[in-house]
Amino acid sequence: MDLLEKIEKRGAAIGVVGLGYVGLPLIIEFYKQGFSVTGFDVDTTKVDLLNDKKGYIKHIDVSPLFTPGQGRFSATTDFKKLSDMNCILICVPTPLNKNREPDMTYVFNTTQTIADNLRKGQLIILESTTYPGTTDEDMRKILEETGLKAGTDFHLAFSPEREDPNNGTFTLRTTPKVVGGLTPECLQAAKALYDTVVDRTVPVSSPKAAEATKLLENIYRSVNIALVNELKILFDKMGIDIWEVVEAAKTKPFGFQAFYPGPGLGGHCIPIDPFYLTWKAREYECATRFIELAGEINTSMPDYVVSKVAEALNSVRKPVRGSKILMLGLAYKANVDDDRESPSYRLMEKLEE
Repeated sequence: MDLLEKIEKRGAAIGVVGLGYVGLPLIIEFYKQGFSVTGFDVDTTKVDLLNDKKGYIKHIDVSPLFTPGQGRFSATTDFKKLSDMNCILICVPTPLNKNREPDMTYVFNTTQTIADNLRKGQLIILESTTYPGTTDEDMRKILEETGLKAGTDFHLAFSPEREDPNNGTFTLRTTPKVVGGLTPECLQAAKALYDTVVDRTVPVSSPKAAEATKLLENIYRSVNIALVNELKILFDKMGIDIWEVVEAAKTKPFGFQAFYPGPGLGGHCIPIDPFYLTWKAREYECATRFIELAGEINTSMPDYVVSKVAEALNSVRKPVRGSKILMLGLAYKANVDDDRESPSYRLMEKLEE
């Protein structure tokens, strides 16, 4: 039985590396569709909790994994079991290092581990946000050091995650899934797999195009948030309420999408992902000026908030030093337990200073 037939008949064994906010929803959806799914992670706490039928991410209900159905689920730290998988999805972090450059340690270490257990006929898909060329150049090189050839002996593809934690409107199934394969056969296999768990797949010409798609989505948000943050400062000086202006502007039924000001950027995507392209652009001697300017504006917002706090205290004849300040909200967005890159921590540091 070939891979496509195994996928169609729900006989393919699915391995998901990374049991976080991206990997868990995928595991749940594949399980619900009748697949045998194995979750891989180096974090023994996560693995033990899942095997004890317990969750650890506030907005993700893992109970469907333990409801009797057609699928089977287990979590493990034993990466040798990757050789038993027909399809392997990589959902590991892609942070920035202290120099604000891509830290590809998780992706490349995972790729090497897969290479150590690679066999013919497998489908390898990267979901972690990254720079164009990661899949078909860097990962491919590591995997082909086994002697097996991508596109011939195994399938290789990229499909960016589009998770929006605690979004009550769109789910993994209802959010279109972009897919780019190394070859037409790679694309066909990856599309067939995702067609089982999402309502619509969007094929593109290559992994690079899929990688660039994800970056464009996040850069679009970063630049527009920076724009409204800059206008917030200007309109404040002019005595104009930015919130009133945005509410009025979004009544236009075409050509405008509302973005809102804030104390800075937080989360796993928008403050980080655009700089993956900035870093890669240097290879082509290009300057990504919009990305860098947006980054400057957004990262300066905590300083602006501190200045407004000082101004507010000064208006009632109080210094910042010695004043009691209450901060509500540590996560980067409401009703999630994810505080990565949250500007709240920078605000606290600056106010304490």
